[in-house]
Amino acid sequence: MYRRNISNVLYPIVAGLGLVIVYQSIVKPTYISPLTASHREQGPLETGTLSPEPLLEPMVEDPHATAPKQLRVLEAPAVPESKHRGSLETILEEIEKGNLKEAEASLIHLPTTLTDDSRIYAAVLWNNLGIEQEKLEGTKGSLKTFKKAASLDPKNPTIQLNLAHAYWEQRDPAMSQDFLERLIALAPQEPFPHVALAELLHERGRLSEAARHLDQAAERVARDPSMQSYLQTVSSKVRRTDEMDSRLSSREGAHFTVKYDGETDQATWTVVLDVLEEAYREIGQKFGHFPAKTIVVVLHPRATFQGATGSPAWADGLFDPVLGRIHVPTQSALEDRAWLRRVLRHEFVHALLHDQQGLNHHAIPTWLNEGLAMQLSNDHWADVDQLHQQKLSIIPLTSLEGSWGELQSEEASVAYLEADSAAGYLITRYGMHEVQQLLARLKQKQSLPAAIHAQLSLSYEQLQSHWIAHLQERRPRG
Repeated sequence: MYRRNISNVLYPIVAGLGLVIVYQSIVKPTYISPLTASHREQGPLETGTLSPEPLLEPMVEDPHATAPKQLRVLEAPAVPESKHRGSLETILEEIEKGNLKEAEASLIHLPTTLTDDSRIYAAVLWNNLGIEQEKLEGTKGSLKTFKKAASLDPKNPTIQLNLAHAYWEQRDPAMSQDFLERLIALAPQEPFPHVALAELLHERGRLSEAARHLDQAAERVARDPSMQSYLQTVSSKVRRTDEMDSRLSSREGAHFTVKYDGETDQATWTVVLDVLEEAYREIGQKFGHFPAKTIVVVLHPRATFQGATGSPAWADGLFDPVLGRIHVPTQSALEDRAWLRRVLRHEFVHALLHDQQGLNHHAIPTWLNEGLAMQLSNDHWADVDQLHQQKLSIIPLTSLEGSWGELQSEEASVAYLEADSAAGYLITRYGMHEVQQLLARLKQKQSLPAAIHAQLSLSYEQLQSHWIAHLQERRPRG
């Protein structure tokens, strides 16, 4: 989150701050059931610039509901008579025994010249192997297996549905409109492909088409009541967007759609698009990731910004993770283009991280999310260097992972400075590639301590100790 320079209030705070926080690290590894994927339903909402008072960023509930995974095992029919019957029987036994690596190796070595019956039987084996891999590794391990099954039997609705669920969880671009329309034709009574297509159409701003597929999903949801939550969530998104967009003007850029609430302001539109496109190229290149879809940016008159977004009066920007939109007040923005550039770049980083992490964007701890936004947008506070010279009690990073809503305003000021410093230390010490790999592990639902240990070869506690030592080295002696 970008905040204006707060040195006028920070330095007196630092001078008198005697913060004592018990260092605790409570880690609960997430188990992923093969039937349901559970995600944290609430996380910190990234916001933009604040007023000079060191207030906290708003927290907005993210009602994102994951589509329940209806992964379906196919009952293997009788092994077809062919010269490969023995191999197929052996593979089936290996899957049933849980010898998945052996089964996969044998499936890979099957010839490409199988008879039709043997090919379809092999597709069943690949599908059931994917189910078992999903139980152990999630979609990271099963996606390629479901792809193989689908390639061998492209008209099997169960296999294609399993592949669709894997695509959906990974936010794989292969789950395109064409793919979902083919799936609807294969499984016309299933609600999931209709809801997934509605979500995709919503992201593209095609709200009337999205509403039509939601209606069709509602007619079919009795077949699969577990889809109710997903259906309600997407329906809410479409309804909210439709209500908002009904009063907005719009202008398309190469990678952004800029919508304006109020009288058309061509000059502001042009400047905003220029800043965003520059951020897209520069930050995307630096981070090694570009958004897979167009990002919507809504410009509000300051007088209506709070009411339209539900943000506090002191918020000068907001990224909404529910709709995936950036919101910025732009009244008199052209009078302070440096401010506008900082806010847009900062919020773009939040949108970029949200896009990269997909469904598991809440797994990024708040200190890393905010710190990366400051680092990647080159929005470094001069206050950070001053902070290194103060005798300040550090807030443990473990206390800054989730909501910061319970922090006092003085603690929040230090929290944002720490986020910038800790993220900067990670990038400087380990490089952006290692930070990317750390994020990839979080995306695969590793706990933060496990991801740090696996990627950086040290414990979470050691990482914090090294970072604190780095801070102490920068403080003047004597």
